[in-house]
Amino acid sequence: MVNKDKPRKINEFNAKTMVGHIGIEIMEAGKDFVSGRMPVDDRTKQPYGLLHGGASVAFAESLGSLAGSFHIDWEKEAVVGIEINANHLKSVHSGWVYGRATPVKIGKRIQVWNINITNEDKEAVCISRLTLAVVKSKNYNKSFTKEYL
Repeated sequence: MVNKDKPRKINEFNAKTMVGHIGIEIMEAGKDFVSGRMPVDDRTKQPYGLLHGGASVAFAESLGSLAGSFHIDWEKEAVVGIEINANHLKSVHSGWVYGRATPVKIGKRIQVWNINITNEDKEAVCISRLTLAVVKSKNYNKSFTKEYL
């Protein structure tokens, strides 16, 4: 089941973070997926006028980390990225790219997520895999709690 109000609240929270600064918007968030979009504009392009590979990686990690956070005890745990890879398959000059994070494995201490990024024509732009560690913490989630969502 998808909560339609959840993306709005997440986007409000992200507005003053790197996620917001580069224009990432969460479109949908469910128990086993998160989808969003990112503009291809001056904030996300490299000097040759193409979507920067680092922007695609930031987009992928943002989607995967958010998705992973839905599988932890927010009172005691946080998810942190420990490895990410990306295969850049197609250049994009303008418009939007769309991403969707889906789980490969959700364990007690490790999660692995696939993130597929496409262009407006649904052509593959980037395929990424993110590994998250589930760590014990009382500090990471103070500003972003289940109640916020």
